[in-house]
Amino acid sequence: MVELFKQNIRTNTRQSSKGNQLKWENEGIWYKADYTGYEGLAEYVISHLLKYTNLNEDEYVLYEPEQIKYKRQIYNGVRSRTFIDGDWQIITLERLFKNVYNESLTSVLWHMSDVKERFEFLVNAVKNITGLNNLGGYICRLFTIDAFFLNEDRHMHNIAVLMNGKGEYKYCPVFDNGAGLLSDITMDYPMGQDIYQMISEVKSKSVSQDFDEQLDVAENLYGQNLHFLFTKKNVRDIVNNADMYPPEERKRVELIIYSQMNKYQYLFR
Repeated sequence: MVELFKQNIRTNTRQSSKGNQLKWENEGIWYKADYTGYEGLAEYVISHLLKYTNLNEDEYVLYEPEQIKYKRQIYNGVRSRTFIDGDWQIITLERLFKNVYNESLTSVLWHMSDVKERFEFLVNAVKNITGLNNLGGYICRLFTIDAFFLNEDRHMHNIAVLMNGKGEYKYCPVFDNGAGLLSDITMDYPMGQDIYQMISEVKSKSVSQDFDEQLDVAENLYGQNLHFLFTKKNVRDIVNNADMYPPEERKRVELIIYSQMNKYQYLFR
C-alpha cells in the first residue's frame, strides 16, 4: 500500500466519457484509483497480457496492482512508471487537430457516413500534422486491443501522441485500457448479470460503434498488426495474482477473456 497526498494529485485533461479517476504522480510513478468498478484489475491484466504479443516492451505501459491510501480512504488501483521524458508531453488527437485546423476532429469524423472514409481521414490528417510513419498500423493495433479487450473509451480525446518543444512527434506506448473487460460494474455492467449478453452490448467510440467493423476496415487497409501468444494458463496466473480484488471479479475477467480468445482465434499464433 502507498499513501499519497494532495500535492501528488494530477488533473487529467484527457477526460473519460465516464468521468475522471483520481490520479497521482510521485517520484516518476503514476497511480490511478478505481472509479466505476475494477479498472485497475483490467489495466493490470491487459498490460501483462500484452507481454505475450509481438509488441516490444517499450510499446506499452506495464501496470501493477496497488492499494492507495488518500486522506481517509483506501482505494484499489494500479501504478506505472512514467513514459514521458524531458520536454515531451502527451497531446490527444482531438487537441492536435483543433490546434491546427480549429475544428473538432470528432465532429469532422462523425459527419462522414462511411467507416473506411473516417479511418482514412483520421490516419491522413494525423500523419500530415505529425509526419509519423505507419500511423495506420499503430491505430490498427489499438483497434485490435480495443476489440479483444472491449475497451469502450478509445475516443479522440483518448488517443494521443507525444510532442516535444521542437514540434517533433513520436508514438505513445499503449496505455489507459482500464475501461476494458466490463470494468464498469457501477453503471453499465453490474456483477451478477449475463456477461455474454453484456459483451454483445459494448460499443466502440473511435471511427465506428462496432469494434469488429472498425477493426475489419483497419486490417483490410493495413493488414494484421498485432497477434497474441498467451494461453488460458497465462490468463489464469495473471488474473489470480491480483488477489486484492474479489474472487468473483477475477473470475468474471477470466471468463470474458476466454470468450474473446474463442471469438478471435485468428489473432493467435
